Amino acid sequence: MAARRQTQSDESGTAVDAATESGATAPGTTVAERIRRVGALSPGERKIARALMARYPAAGLESTSGLAGRAGVSPPTVVRFVARLGFDGYRQFQQSLRDEVQARRASPLTLTPLINDASTGSDIAAATEEVGRAALRQTFAALPEQEFDRAVNLVCDPAKRICSFGGRFSYLLAQYLDLHLRLLRPGTVVHQQTPGRDAGFLVDLGQRDVCVVFDFRRYQRDTVELARFAHGRKARIVLVTDQWLSPIAEFADVVLPTRVESPSPFDSIVAPTALVEAFVAAVHARLGDSAAERMAAADAAWGDFTTE
Repeated sequence: MAARRQTQSDESGTAVDAATESGATAPGTTVAERIRRVGALSPGERKIARALMARYPAAGLESTSGLAGRAGVSPPTVVRFVARLGFDGYRQFQQSLRDEVQARRASPLTLTPLINDASTGSDIAAATEEVGRAALRQTFAALPEQEFDRAVNLVCDPAKRICSFGGRFSYLLAQYLDLHLRLLRPGTVVHQQTPGRDAGFLVDLGQRDVCVVFDFRRYQRDTVELARFAHGRKARIVLVTDQWLSPIAEFADVVLPTRVESPSPFDSIVAPTALVEAFVAAVHARLGDSAAERMAAADAAWGDFTTE
């Protein structure tokens, strides 16, 4: 869970996150991250934030009046909101969103690695450590605490079935999460990388389900469509994604963004894995005795499988 950070007061007396003001303009900070960090919003600003996140990032690429009309506020309110996010003007705000669009489309063929064939072993180790540390630090600094708590509450609800799934690579995280959850509570399942082909799964999806979905750039079409189908069936959606936000974020109940930077041209799952482990720790703590009893029963059923 994101640590509670100290706050300071602005001229109007509103509490502002001290980390926000210094971190909002850090290189690579997305508009969505700026919104999460900005602190208390006025009613008009909340309307703009909701309109922008409901169709992110496309809504922000509209004109000032277009975004204002979508949010039901005046154009000057949009201009003030953009300045509140730390931008010099609406043009800079839109350029940041255009940069995000390009980043969302990046692939191992277009990303420039930090290492090459001349890099030594120590160079590679140092770059990997530096990038990994930064990804972990930025992920947990920006992690929305209320969203994290909502996800934990959903997964701990005994009346819910927990369904985890992901894409070609992110499926590994869904499987890793489920391996832990099945030891902590009943009614969990992980689906294969092509779960959309499982007609029984589609038929059974409903409002008793919580789908924990992993989706990172380049966002996988069948994963997005399966999540959309589950949403249409009234299932709750918990999305773990990258800082640019999968299209699933438009309709997800909970969005947990992570950093995926890597020294190689392939996105990293170091920070997403750490987030899963933090999530498992929180679920274990929340379930308490019931989780301990289930873990003991699982050990007894499994038997002694370790070696001395």
